Amino acid sequence: MGHREDLLEGAKRCLLEKGFLRTTARDVVKESGTNLASIGYHYGSKDALLVQAYVSLIEAAGDDFDPGRDAGGEATAPAGSLARFQEVWASVIGSLPESRAIWLLSFEIILQGDRLPEVRKLLAEAQEQGRSGIVPLFNGVPEAELDQETVDTEGRFYQTLLNGLMVQWLFDQGSATSAEQLTEGLRRVIAGAEGVKGVEGADGADGAEGS
Repeated sequence: MGHREDLLEGAKRCLLEKGFLRTTARDVVKESGTNLASIGYHYGSKDALLVQAYVSLIEAAGDDFDPGRDAGGEATAPAGSLARFQEVWASVIGSLPESRAIWLLSFEIILQGDRLPEVRKLLAEAQEQGRSGIVPLFNGVPEAELDQETVDTEGRFYQTLLNGLMVQWLFDQGSATSAEQLTEGLRRVIAGAEGVKGVEGADGADGAEGS
């Protein structure tokens, strides 16, 4: 590997061991076997390097969200179905024990973000990448083919569910929402919305007959 890759791998190890606040540029240099000048040359700043390292860790953890990863490369449930929804969330939850340290980094940013303004800014800009990356797991559409509206709606929906689930799981794994509960909740919301839609349609028909 070159210095760029060495720095990235060293930064990932430092983040997992020390977190954002406690990791210094010298820590990364020592861990990667490079030099301070390399950080500026390849990444611009220590914070930019740490953000790239964090994104790389998240992407690796996200690979385990794919229910088809260990099933011949394909999920078993039809794309867009409630069965696929449950299948993906079961896969997400199953991957959490091995990626706990990575998700704890997310909450360091939430709790200590005021002390890490540059990191927080860079990560906020990277969030859209996360939104577009999670959608294909559910709808089966390749990330490169997603339109912006889908990313801004479905992507935000799934990302919000993921963040909430992470909070629950890190706080108390035993009481965290299961994939089955999450799916049943969505099913009931859909059924309720369809019921309201039906009532509104009936009201409109009655009004038309009376006019």
